[in-house]
Amino acid sequence: VQLVESGGGSVQAGGSLRLSCVASGYTYSPYTAYCMGWFRQAPGKEREGVAKCNSNGGTSYADSVKGRFTISQDKAKNTLVLQMNSLKPEDTAMYYCAAKFGTSLCPSDEAQFSYWGQGTQVTVSS
Repeated sequence: VQLVESGGGSVQAGGSLRLSCVASGYTYSPYTAYCMGWFRQAPGKEREGVAKCNSNGGTSYADSVKGRFTISQDKAKNTLVLQMNSLKPEDTAMYYCAAKFGTSLCPSDEAQFSYWGQGTQVTVSS
């Protein structure tokens, strides 16, 4: 399974960006159970979960992004999307897409995600 992120860039505070993650290398089935999520890592900080969604349509968000970020999925295109609005300088980080198959339960421990993308940089200036 390969995950490829895109959509990062540089914006001013208050702006928006839309990140995409395309998954390939597996055979999609409507019965496939999975959890996919977006994580981010800022310089000098630990990686943190931003938003997750599962095969049942459930979603969850970090408190720091609630009301500003929206995670969605286009199953027909095997694409995970993160719409980021009202961006703040503290949102500056490398953003990663991750996936875990075989369960719709999203783990809190990022180490349980089996597949990771290479990351896309988001920079928000004040």
